[in-house]
Amino acid sequence: MAAIDLNHLRSWIGRSRSDEDLISVRHALLMAATVDYSEASRIREGERLPPLWHWIYFLEALPSGELGPDGHSARGGFLPPVPLPHRMWAGGRVSFAMPVPIGVIVRKESHVLKVDHKAGRSGELVFVTVLHELKTLQGGLVIREEHDIVYRGDMPLGGRSDTPVSPPVAQFTKEFTPDTTTLFRYSALTFNGHRIHYDADYCREKEGYESLVIHGPLLATLLASYAEEVSERQISEFGYRAISPAFLGGPVTLHASMHDERVVLFATTELGVVCMQAEAVFG
Repeated sequence: MAAIDLNHLRSWIGRSRSDEDLISVRHALLMAATVDYSEASRIREGERLPPLWHWIYFLEALPSGELGPDGHSARGGFLPPVPLPHRMWAGGRVSFAMPVPIGVIVRKESHVLKVDHKAGRSGELVFVTVLHELKTLQGGLVIREEHDIVYRGDMPLGGRSDTPVSPPVAQFTKEFTPDTTTLFRYSALTFNGHRIHYDADYCREKEGYESLVIHGPLLATLLASYAEEVSERQISEFGYRAISPAFLGGPVTLHASMHDERVVLFATTELGVVCMQAEAVFG
């Protein structure tokens, strides 16, 4: 593995790209079916897109020859060519300036914001933060998002060796049990070719995971919707961080606790281990 040249990687800071997409009713209805959304009858033109569902739009469609061995896009291009083999969705911070109306065209402008290198118990890590701004064609900002991507080296078989984290007692809990169909549908909706979500042999032999991995953004989306469900309010800000992988094979429990103008959230595996934590704020 090549040495990490942080100065070279940081030369990608400021690199930008833009895209436009129709926030289509059809795609939103497919997402509602995927997550068993309780208010699917409200998925129609002019209604507000549920929080974090913008991730199923603005999809990057690369030919197979431009993909890496993990099914992601090959290194370089918009994102810096980090010489670590594994890339994951680490977390982010999302501000909802205005509702995203279903049925309109939205423009997405993306910029590489920062590149950081860290070394810890699990080896070398490189964090790349990308700023996304979604605007209507009239120029009005609807979403501002900072997305953290982490790159890491190989890990021993069995996945992470970090000490498991248990959540505090929550006011509200709800179970969601994904299956292979759920993972297939979400991968298809987001055009996500990462093999950890559909190739069990690749998970075990190349990534060191025990089973298929549930998508981090899917868990974040479930937590954001749960925050609105328990509070009966629309969130204005949402921050989330992946803690450990969640594997297919059992229920994921969503936990929520109200604290004045915010909701503290966790997602746990069937063993009670936190796989994602989040906080939702109301404006």
